[in-house]
Amino acid sequence: MAGVTATRRGACSVLELALPGREPEPAGVILHDPGTGRLGVRLRRDWREIAPEDEAEVLELIEDDLRAKAAEMGPETFVAHLEDTLSNTLRISDRETVLLGDFERTLNRLYNDRVRATVLPFETHLPVYSCGAAAGKFGENMAVEPEGWVEAPLHLRLHDKMFVATVTGRSMEPVIPDGARCIFRAGVAGTRQGKLVLVENREESEAGGERYTVKRYRSFKRVEGDSWRHEKIVMEPLNPEFEAWEIDPESAEAEKVRVVAEFVCVLY
Repeated sequence: MAGVTATRRGACSVLELALPGREPEPAGVILHDPGTGRLGVRLRRDWREIAPEDEAEVLELIEDDLRAKAAEMGPETFVAHLEDTLSNTLRISDRETVLLGDFERTLNRLYNDRVRATVLPFETHLPVYSCGAAAGKFGENMAVEPEGWVEAPLHLRLHDKMFVATVTGRSMEPVIPDGARCIFRAGVAGTRQGKLVLVENREESEAGGERYTVKRYRSFKRVEGDSWRHEKIVMEPLNPEFEAWEIDPESAEAEKVRVVAEFVCVLY
C-alpha cells in the first residue's frame, strides 16, 4: 500500500555535556540500526554560545571525530566503547529502544525531541508556521509570529524565506507521510513544472473544504502562432489512490488558487 513505511527497532543514546558552571544538558543523539548496521550521530551546533572560545573550538570537532571512530570500530563496538569511557565533560545515557522508519527522519526527530540548542534564526533554525500563517506572511505581507523554531539538518543552506509546516493527508505518500513536518521555501525559484508546491485554494475554504494542500505542479501549454498559452494546470498527487486536480487557467477558480511555497524536504 502507498505510504506504508516498514518499521523496525533501533537504539538511541543521548550524549550529555557537563560544562563547568552549567547544569548538564543534552548535546546530541546517536542512533543505531542493528538490522542494517547504520549509525547516525547528530550534535548541537551552538558551542560558541554556551562555551568559552577555546573549549568551543574543541567541541566543534567532536561530531566528525565520533563519526570517524564509529567507521573504524563498527557501530556496536563504538557505542559500547563510549558507554565504558565517557564520564566527565561528555557523558552518554543508557540505550533506549526506538522505532525506526526512514533513518534520517528518525534521527532528526529524536534530536529535536531531546536537544534544546540555542535558536540561531536562519543559521541553524527555521520558524514553524501553520500553512495558513505561512500563506499570510509570504503572500499578504502580514506580521506573523512563528509558533516556534526547529533546528534544520546540517547540510541545508538556510535563508529567510524558508519555514517548517506540518502536512496532513496521504495524497503525497510515500514522499510526504501524513503528519510530516516539512521544510518549504516561500515562492518558487524558476519554473514550477514538476515541482512539489504548497497551494492555497480559497475556493475550498469558502466551500468548507481543505484550504491548503501539497501537490506536484504540471502546466500544459498550447502554441498559438508565435506565442503560447496555458491550456490547463494539473495539481497531481503522488499517491495513486487520489485523483489529480485540473484547473482552467482562465477560469474564476484559477484566480482563487495560489502557489505559496516550494517543498524542500521532509524534516521528520
